[in-house]
Amino acid sequence: MDKVVEAVETAKKEWDEAYSRAKEHIKAIEGYGKSKEEQNSNSLPRLNGLAQDALALLSSLQFRLDLLAPQLPTDDQVQSATALLDSWKNESHNLRQSLRNANLQAKANMRKAAQEEAGMTSAAESITDSLRRTRQLMVQEVERSASTLMTVEESTGVLKKAESEYKGHRSLLMRMLQQKVTAAIKAGMVGQAKIGGGAVANGINDNAVHRVDVPLDRPMRDEL
Repeated sequence: MDKVVEAVETAKKEWDEAYSRAKEHIKAIEGYGKSKEEQNSNSLPRLNGLAQDALALLSSLQFRLDLLAPQLPTDDQVQSATALLDSWKNESHNLRQSLRNANLQAKANMRKAAQEEAGMTSAAESITDSLRRTRQLMVQEVERSASTLMTVEESTGVLKKAESEYKGHRSLLMRMLQQKVTAAIKAGMVGQAKIGGGAVANGINDNAVHRVDVPLDRPMRDEL
């Protein structure tokens, strides 16, 4: 095989390999920022460096084919190589445009991820604040309940003390009333006894007077 033809065939194989690598790197850049695992395994500058290396190799292969095409043995081979060179130029241009779009998409992905992370952080902070307020309300309620319980216990103690004092006063009052009633009953019985005794004495004196006024030996005179 002619050395020029062989060199062209070698350039074609290297082009296909470099073109596939460039597309893979561009695809990785386009999806960058969607997954944290990808960010940890590959950085955006590194992916861009790999893509630029592949594009530089493609440019080098275009230059090589441009030099080799006129040296091909036949006109048909020269025309075929020239058409292939134009195709490579278009593909290289499209790859560079895809690389620019991929970087724009990567930036959009990272911006969206940052917003979502900020939203999650804000939501987490909101939940934390809500839990903190709930805890404060629970503590206040417990303190209020404890205060209420203490007040109830104090009121119960006061009531028990008042009840005890009432029972003591009631017992004392009952004893005072019993004494007065007993004294009143005794006073009434004594008064009745005095009244009855006076009546008996008066009766005896009246009879005695009548017996003195009418002598036993005085003769009865008939008024008729």
